[in-house]
Amino acid sequence: MFSREIFNFLVKKDVRKILKRKDSDAGERGRALEELQASLFNRFRSSEGAKRHEQRLCGPIAALTFNFVVAVGIIFVNKWVLKNIGFHFPICLSFIHYVVSWTLMAILNAFGLLPASPASKSSRLSLLTLGFVMCFSTGLANVSLKYNSVGFYQMAKIAVTPSIVLAEFLWYRKKVSLLKVVTLTVVSIGVAVATVTDLQFSLFGACVALAWIIPSATNKILWSDMQQRENWTALALMWKTTPITVLFLVSLIPILDPPGVLSFDWNLTNTLAILMSAFLGFLLQWSGALALG
Repeated sequence: MFSREIFNFLVKKDVRKILKRKDSDAGERGRALEELQASLFNRFRSSEGAKRHEQRLCGPIAALTFNFVVAVGIIFVNKWVLKNIGFHFPICLSFIHYVVSWTLMAILNAFGLLPASPASKSSRLSLLTLGFVMCFSTGLANVSLKYNSVGFYQMAKIAVTPSIVLAEFLWYRKKVSLLKVVTLTVVSIGVAVATVTDLQFSLFGACVALAWIIPSATNKILWSDMQQRENWTALALMWKTTPITVLFLVSLIPILDPPGVLSFDWNLTNTLAILMSAFLGFLLQWSGALALG
């Protein structure tokens, strides 16, 4: 009887040690989880930490490669949607792109994964101007793609680069090194040679393509300047400007799009094709912002 009591005492003592050790392990795991949450909070909820994390995660070469691959893909998908699918509403397509982009960023924001805006926020006029320019840059690009061949669209896109160089020199007195000039010239000639056999365009399409060059160059200059000067991350600036762009696109739909978007055949295949184009549009805007930042 006495030995049984001793045995029960020792067992209870061991059990208490095990329980204490489990409580200690649970406490360490809890502290580790809290430290991880705090680290993620500092990384994403402070603009400086988010910017550093973005630059480490996606350097210039990776961002440019990402942007190039997505840009090539979306050109052919958009052309397929506008021509083969029969969705003859380029401004509405741009509107859908930005609505899907805003929805995806809203989901990221709901889970706390959207980087914070910088403390020194840009003026409302700066954000309004950027959103306005983005509206015309994206909208006119899709209108140009609708009325011109992919080759002519690419040729017009080549003209954006020297326009950026010229505008930055006139506005900021920013000079480009000889090496960059040679590199840009070689790349531009390569694209021109690759697309010279596909230069079909209409007079209206050519006018739209020429008109698109100015807002496209301005968009890239303003976006790069705001990101670098005010420490914006790509997603944070997209989150602020996308609603503005959506509002301006809504006003452009009745002006530049033909009537009949509601009577379009919104079957599953067509809807999935348009949504795929919209998702690529989000990736294009994000990768372009990463490359500019």
